[in-house]
Amino acid sequence: MKDIRFVSADEAVSHIPSHCHIHLSSVASVPHCLIQALCRRADAGDVTDLHFHHFHTEGPAPYSEPRYEGIFFEQGFFVGPNVRANVNAGYADYLPMHLGETCRLYESGAIKLGAALVNVSRPDAQGRVSLGTSVDCSVAAIRNAGLVIGVINPNVPYALGDLVALDEFDYLVEDDTPLVTASFAEPTETEKLIGRNCAALVDDGDCIQMGIGALPNALAAQLGGHKNLGLHTEMFADGLLSLIKAGVINGACKKIDTGCVVASFLLGSQDVYSFIDNNPSVLMRTIDYTNNPFVIAQNPHMKAINSATEVDLTGQISADSIGTRIFSGTGGQLEFVRGASMSQGGKSITAFASRTAKGKNKIVPLLNPGAGVVTPRADAHWVVTEWGAVDLYGRSLQERAKLLTSIAHPDDREALDRAAFERFGPHYHNFSV
Repeated sequence: MKDIRFVSADEAVSHIPSHCHIHLSSVASVPHCLIQALCRRADAGDVTDLHFHHFHTEGPAPYSEPRYEGIFFEQGFFVGPNVRANVNAGYADYLPMHLGETCRLYESGAIKLGAALVNVSRPDAQGRVSLGTSVDCSVAAIRNAGLVIGVINPNVPYALGDLVALDEFDYLVEDDTPLVTASFAEPTETEKLIGRNCAALVDDGDCIQMGIGALPNALAAQLGGHKNLGLHTEMFADGLLSLIKAGVINGACKKIDTGCVVASFLLGSQDVYSFIDNNPSVLMRTIDYTNNPFVIAQNPHMKAINSATEVDLTGQISADSIGTRIFSGTGGQLEFVRGASMSQGGKSITAFASRTAKGKNKIVPLLNPGAGVVTPRADAHWVVTEWGAVDLYGRSLQERAKLLTSIAHPDDREALDRAAFERFGPHYHNFSV
């Protein structure tokens, strides 16, 4: 094992050169002590032109702020609430990327990483550390960056799966900043209806994927009566944890990683983080494994459940933006859509409320100008709202328009029907689905 020095955060980041691309471990496990040290260097005029790459991050994000314009430049693979305003104002940027391909982005040299800054657990007896709640593309970053700084934090759980040897680090820093926790609002009545409609598409023994938030929690609450579910997902939170603890999710029917929960990053309560600590039934894997469609498809009856900001009448699904305004990111949606579609007996499901909180319809004749299509219409299968569920697979454009109109908000259906008539002509009403 090479000689690794424990140093202060300020000394560690002093070795990062200007004009450098930097990877950050993400979501709940951001190395905030190193970011703060970089801010001190920037305030002293000691560094410039640093580019930051990561999944979405929780907590302060000074690397996106106008005061560091020309010094820091945010180029994340997913846009969280802490950088959204600055991205849309142009002070920061978004790098569109299927999350499962981010490892290859570093490995291929498409982004030449100068440094990787990551939070890690305490080492085990073999000198290995875990990336805990945020494995994502950090292993690839560690193995391809010119400089690797690890923050050993006792709050990072020792999660099994993809581990890293201590001798892959150049500098180590000690810090005990707690990981960011998150709670999610109780599901609304609309979200409960959506959850019920989604749950009707999930059978005992299925393997599921879903995200985090009130809507996934609403779905999880509807799955309590199911048996022998598996979980292979990018991420999970407290809603799914309750199903794991209850034995509803046990992985018994999975063909790969049988009996194990597989994920790449987490965001939730401390209960979630404690649960994965030294837990052999949870594997925290790199994102190029969890999001690989060919891996996903190996589990039969895969049910991938994702969301949307808008869906047009032909089945184009926008999920990363609202018009030209970037809202989140491509994420792993299309990877799981395709993996589930290739799975024997699998289903891809897009679930969302028919209207926004402000009453704007989300099933629309045309996507807002500038909206990003995350799932192309050729990949769109099941679409679910509080008004029902329809399957677009094998359906023509006119059939799709009728099906999608049927699950739109009742007050929006007449306008959608009229728009479809204007688009497809007078024969549109001459058949039923």
